[in-house]
Amino acid sequence: MGPFALALDTKNSFAASDASGRKMDNLQMVPKNFFASVNSGEEKPFDFLQGVIAGGTAGVVVETTLYPIDTIKTRLQETRGGGQIALKGLYSGLAGNLAGVLPASAIFVGVYEPAKQKLLKMLPENLSAVAHLTAGALGGIAASFVRVPTEVIKQRMQTRQFASAPDAVRLIVSKEGFKGLYAGYGSFLLRDLPFDAIQFCIYEQLRIGYKLAAKRDLNDPENAVIGAFAGALTGAITTPLDVIKTRLMVQGSANQYKGIVDCVRTIVAEEGAPALLKGIGPRVLWIGIGGSIFFGVLERTKRYLAQNRPDNAASKQD
Repeated sequence: MGPFALALDTKNSFAASDASGRKMDNLQMVPKNFFASVNSGEEKPFDFLQGVIAGGTAGVVVETTLYPIDTIKTRLQETRGGGQIALKGLYSGLAGNLAGVLPASAIFVGVYEPAKQKLLKMLPENLSAVAHLTAGALGGIAASFVRVPTEVIKQRMQTRQFASAPDAVRLIVSKEGFKGLYAGYGSFLLRDLPFDAIQFCIYEQLRIGYKLAAKRDLNDPENAVIGAFAGALTGAITTPLDVIKTRLMVQGSANQYKGIVDCVRTIVAEEGAPALLKGIGPRVLWIGIGGSIFFGVLERTKRYLAQNRPDNAASKQD
């Protein structure tokens, strides 16, 4: 049980008269949950199809808006030593990437929302953070089968290895086999599972805490600010994992790195430990702004879908 808070009982206090006849109110100990929590009844039903629509919409908006920043981040991480990066073709590979981002974002939210609601009903209220962490990881695993090939193609095009997405797919498969499309899969999961779990947990817990404090539903700007904070913080924490993932994905058939451990060892030996933080500025900026847009669009889309459902036309979605 969490810490206790003192609450003043003004209705049924025990009367205690002192010499002057004054009364003192009794102080009652009221237990409070340590973690922000939400009653499962507050969560509106949100099925897989609604999650697909909301997630796909949010993912496409974010990717289109912030793609140039992501390109700069990738080129910074790919360069070795003090090499300069090119600032041309910052939208290189966007069309092909959107073809993967749409289903990946749709699958993620489509799995996350129903899983979150089931877990919130199963677990005690003071373990809502565990529900959000677990649901985020489950969504990340489901989406990874689409995300990884999309990320491999995108980053190869951002570093100007291929001219188009179809060429990238054809040449990667011909030179590296089908497994080339899943290059760096282990490092991708190492980065994205913690990222998804932590980002969504921070976001959901902050929303719950804010709602409890404000005693009202959050508006779109408030959701956006919380999303920006959750994204920026998580992005900074997971930057080293992102650098490793990028190096493994863009190395191609050269196989400079034999795996995650060898990649870390080589980077530190040849470039120093600070190289593991390459691109942290663009990454924090990109994910911070992206979190603001993604969660803002996500919550608005969820609310719109909930309000226009035949069985819940008058309800308001959180």
